[in-house]
Amino acid sequence: MPQLKLSNKLDRPADSHYDHTLGPANAQITLVEYGSYACPYCRAANERIIQVRDQLGDRLRYVFRHYPLTGSDIALRAAELVEHAKDAKSFWDAHIALMTRSGTLTEEDLIAVGRDLGVPLPDASKAREADERARARVQADVNSAKASHALVTPTFFINGRRYDDPWDESSFTDAMLGAPGHRLREVALDFAGWAPSAGVLLLLATLLAVGLTNSSVGAGFAMLWGQYLSISLGGAGFSMSLLHWVNDGLLTIFFLVVGLEIKREFTVGHLSSARARALPVAAAVGGMVVPAILYSLLIPAGAWSHGWGVPMATDTAFAVALIVMMGNRVPAELRVFLTAAAIVDDIGAIIVVAIFYSGTMNFGYLAGAAAIVAALATLNRSHIYSVTPYIFLGVLLWACVLASGLHATMAGVILALFIPTRPPPNLKALMVQADVILASEARRSGEVLRHGPSLPAMRALDAIHDRLESPADRLLRNAGGRSSYVVLPLFALANAGVAITTDALSGHEPLMLAIIAGLMIGKPLGLVSASAIAVRLGIATKPDGYSWRQLAGVGALAGIGFTMSLFIASQAFPVETDFAAAKIAVFTGSIASAVLGVAILWNAAPDKRRIDD
Repeated sequence: MPQLKLSNKLDRPADSHYDHTLGPANAQITLVEYGSYACPYCRAANERIIQVRDQLGDRLRYVFRHYPLTGSDIALRAAELVEHAKDAKSFWDAHIALMTRSGTLTEEDLIAVGRDLGVPLPDASKAREADERARARVQADVNSAKASHALVTPTFFINGRRYDDPWDESSFTDAMLGAPGHRLREVALDFAGWAPSAGVLLLLATLLAVGLTNSSVGAGFAMLWGQYLSISLGGAGFSMSLLHWVNDGLLTIFFLVVGLEIKREFTVGHLSSARARALPVAAAVGGMVVPAILYSLLIPAGAWSHGWGVPMATDTAFAVALIVMMGNRVPAELRVFLTAAAIVDDIGAIIVVAIFYSGTMNFGYLAGAAAIVAALATLNRSHIYSVTPYIFLGVLLWACVLASGLHATMAGVILALFIPTRPPPNLKALMVQADVILASEARRSGEVLRHGPSLPAMRALDAIHDRLESPADRLLRNAGGRSSYVVLPLFALANAGVAITTDALSGHEPLMLAIIAGLMIGKPLGLVSASAIAVRLGIATKPDGYSWRQLAGVGALAGIGFTMSLFIASQAFPVETDFAAAKIAVFTGSIASAVLGVAILWNAAPDKRRIDD
């Protein structure tokens, strides 16, 4: 599920007339550092800056901005002291003196630097004009650091983009010179950091699939997904078409991520309290029930009646992408509401698929799946925090679920429930432990016949790193991007291709009308009416941050079914022409819902004065 991300861009460009700079203003590369004179890591990084300046010369402009350590009086006083420098040379002399000292920053260091500058130490008890200017200048840099989301010292920005890679000379140089590998990584991170990116990638994959299907290579494109891929071991073998590997295999990763997100939301997220979850739960239930009822009313008993689950689901990637693109026109409370409702919607879709869209049950494999679930529960209760045994059992669970007749993707959801979380770490204790290890290794760095950290030290640091994040959070962080940027686009590429022919349209009008009506009318009607009933009965409270009209706009956006709708349609309509007609209806209903939702939210936006406030 797409998450809003913090910007990694510099809040304001470097200014040679205001900032403390070294190097020409027209230099090809600008390196901005937010640092503190009381920070030992800034002193260590200072050596790297000297090396890259020696290497790059006038191609580099270096900028230093103050970010004194929080709660450190001496760090703040040091920053204010150097701001009393009468010119650039005096500033950089004082800067180098503080950055190259040995040991912890002391009062004697400040006295020595103040003597060199020819100024008394800043005195907070006296309102001297020079001190006031220095405080204002340091505070301006601190405000800039916070606006740039600089969380630690030092934080570096290269040509306006935050640099989070290693500080060694080679890595620094690659980043500054724009090595091809680094540039490619920057482009990928920029795209992934753009909140609507998952929805945009999904849309591009869909358009590509439709375009290829209706082109001269359409037959070959369809045959590609029908090719079989087999796995064999000795006399045993397992074979599925590429389409089924995507729908039954890769899509399990998507369901694993959904399961982990559901677990997170119900433990520490938007659905962690009864009061917080009441309104989105009621809205999501209404948004699932009403479309299904409307579909059933429009479709008589027969082959198509099994498709009532198609208009129930919401595609969160597209809905969130549209909301983010509208910016301040959509209140933050409404984004939270949509995210929470989408989580509940995912739960409903998972239950519907498991119960109504699975095959004939094989109880032998079901028993095997139950035994594996018991093993997962045992691992969880035994506080086994390594992810490896869970993944191994998860693969076996997937095979048993697939063979049992349940849809194989259910294995992902079941596995997510047993991936362990852990109590919050004691960050202070872990940081002290890490500092002790690093300090000990640093003292031995100059020893003969020794090149780097010892193996025990590396293992201890790995253990600290593992403890900082629970297995569930780590797996969600690693699998979430693969789900959004690999699995879902591949799913769209494999399933969204539909040949727009008279066979797909002729005779399928009732089916298409029922799906479109369920998405475009049933979704907003169910979501808004269920919300109103919950508020009327006192079960839930609607926040004042958004109006009922804006809630109706989000209800319309919830009619963007797409991913889950296509998935359920693939299970509900085994006849190819029926499935093709359902896909066209899902596309049409989703596009109409998107246009309707954007129109409602755009016109329901508060006036400009409220946005500015």
